Amino acid sequence: MIQSQNSQHEIEMVTIDELVPTDHLLRKIDRFINFDFILEKTRHFYCNDNGRPAVNPIILFKMLFIGYLFGIRSERQLIREIQTNVAYRWFLGFKLTDAIPHHSTISKNRINRFAESNIYQEIFDEIVLQAMQKNMVDGKAFYTDSTHLKANANKNKFEKKIVQKSTRDYIDELNKDVAQDRENHGKKPLKENPDFGKPEEKETKISTTDPDAGYMVREGKPKGFFYLDHRTVDGKHNIILDAHVTPGNMHDSVPYLERLDYLKNHFKLTPKAVGLDAGYYTASICKGLVNRAIYGVISYRRPNYSKDVIRANKFIYNKDLDCYECPAGEVLKYRTTSRDGYKEYASDPKICESCPWLGERTKSRQKKRVIIRHIWQEYKEKINGHRLEESGKKIYKRRKETVERSFADAKQLHGHRYAKLRGKASVQEQCWLAAACQNMKRIAEVQGKIRLWLYFCKKSIKTVPKKLLREFFESFFKKKTLPILHTKNYLKT
Repeated sequence: MIQSQNSQHEIEMVTIDELVPTDHLLRKIDRFINFDFILEKTRHFYCNDNGRPAVNPIILFKMLFIGYLFGIRSERQLIREIQTNVAYRWFLGFKLTDAIPHHSTISKNRINRFAESNIYQEIFDEIVLQAMQKNMVDGKAFYTDSTHLKANANKNKFEKKIVQKSTRDYIDELNKDVAQDRENHGKKPLKENPDFGKPEEKETKISTTDPDAGYMVREGKPKGFFYLDHRTVDGKHNIILDAHVTPGNMHDSVPYLERLDYLKNHFKLTPKAVGLDAGYYTASICKGLVNRAIYGVISYRRPNYSKDVIRANKFIYNKDLDCYECPAGEVLKYRTTSRDGYKEYASDPKICESCPWLGERTKSRQKKRVIIRHIWQEYKEKINGHRLEESGKKIYKRRKETVERSFADAKQLHGHRYAKLRGKASVQEQCWLAAACQNMKRIAEVQGKIRLWLYFCKKSIKTVPKKLLREFFESFFKKKTLPILHTKNYLKT
């Protein structure tokens, strides 16, 4: 057995580049991501001829990227890791003997220099633009969902206050369509209600620690104060296009159409199809997708109903006569249209009274059944039909591979289960940086595969027909995997 020798104090001639593995993640990111834009976007935050020399903003943000890339939640711990990790020093441009900035440098810059600025969003947007320049975003299919981040607040420390509910941006359009529908049926216009459309008030729990967080109560989810990260992911290479933060008590469907229009205006991307879960299956979203000529595929959730009463979907709607037919063939005639946009169809109590299946159709004391139908129901039926089509099934099947995979990686690897700081603005900063780091990883992985395959076939690539070469890359972008060892043989055929 060879005895180990204490050689910690021996001097060796070595470069820091030799100590970093060639396949390290930070090497790939440094090769394929250009960080020079950070210097230009932060230049106006610094003074050229006054004060102490500041830490280079590129180094400052690279330190933050390391924390998000490797799931280091504490800034104190981040500095300790940078001091001892050679790969981190190489990525930041530090030598083995260079002093690392104090951990308070990060927090002071956040609180003082970059407070109330949009620098974090600009960094996230620039990474997305670099992915678009590398042809990693096609904008054909978007997948959107939300995940909860536990707020940095005790769920037992709160005050009950009266607050306003989230406003709906489709109220004016709904009022117009309700008035038109009542006019078509010969009904009088509804009396003007100045309070309709205004935000409703409700009593809710407000955290005394982080008032911006929302008290979330959802089936199958933990109760407490949370934030929601609403993400939109491109279907080509899982590049995150948008990360929008709301309190945990806001419904997923509220900000969706607004964020969809934001992507169209901000990145000039208009999807041909979208894949959503059942939480987005609302009349307003379905109408918005149809009006935008977007092929929406939304999951279906079976509604709760009484087993003793025949379900409403057993009643057949007659579009020509604008009425419903019960299973016995009797007609439920149109009665009125409510201010909320629901049309009511009621049966004749005299007919229902003599029906042998009365108890199975209604439990009403008036012995009549009322079916309600939204004035935008036709849009919901059209969107619902997409999920049964073959193209719709293929689109929705990729949802678990895109946005759900994105959230799983964020929670497992990038510290996305908890909010690091307090306040909506700080949590939004966290979501932007986490999403930017995930995009960096994705760009580095995909571009690394392309470069590797080109390296293996560089000698024979000149002799390959263009048609065959195009088929080769199309198969890569569709399947995203191809055996490297067989690349030469594939091209030579």
